Amino acid sequence: MERELKNILEVLTLAERLKSELRHSWLSDGRQESVAEHTWRMALMAVLLEPYLDEEVDTAHLLKMILIHDLVEIEAGDMPAFTVLTEEAKALKHQKELQAIENLREKLGVGIGQHIYELWQEFEARETYEAKVANALDKLEVRLQHNHADIKTWLEVEQENVFKMGDHTAFDSCLDQLKDLIQEQGVQKMENAGISTTKVLARIASQNALA
Repeated sequence: MERELKNILEVLTLAERLKSELRHSWLSDGRQESVAEHTWRMALMAVLLEPYLDEEVDTAHLLKMILIHDLVEIEAGDMPAFTVLTEEAKALKHQKELQAIENLREKLGVGIGQHIYELWQEFEARETYEAKVANALDKLEVRLQHNHADIKTWLEVEQENVFKMGDHTAFDSCLDQLKDLIQEQGVQKMENAGISTTKVLARIASQNALA
């Protein structure tokens, strides 16, 4: 067991980097958010929302998936969605993350290493109910964090993303209702800042027409 525990300590040491790996999200106090902070609030959301989800979930399994889903960013770094819009960029991101999770599996060895690998693959596939919930919480937490941040930190794509969460939440009435509440906050924040949501929706419609 000593060897396995040393491997775990090594991974925990690597995971400490996620406390300083910054995301393209800002906190209400003006500081950039870390990956670890994003993961923590996702886990809290899962605990608080679990009683209201449409289906019963394996909470321990869901929390495990949430806690490991961004471990690949230890090696691959955080890549905001708006930087990986082309198929080539998406393929490169997936390749980097796949190599990172395979490296973690090798470092931890059979058993826990394989378990972590399978949890990550489940999250990425988004086929199981728990994986869909985890994916939805991932997107909702990001959106909620933007609502907390100074609107000056928002890019145009982040204005548009206020209205694009439905694809991730439609499978569950609780998450879909939470999406509506978070969207209402975002709309109010933009309107208070003098940003025309009508123009934002027109940009989205134009993009959809070109797609």
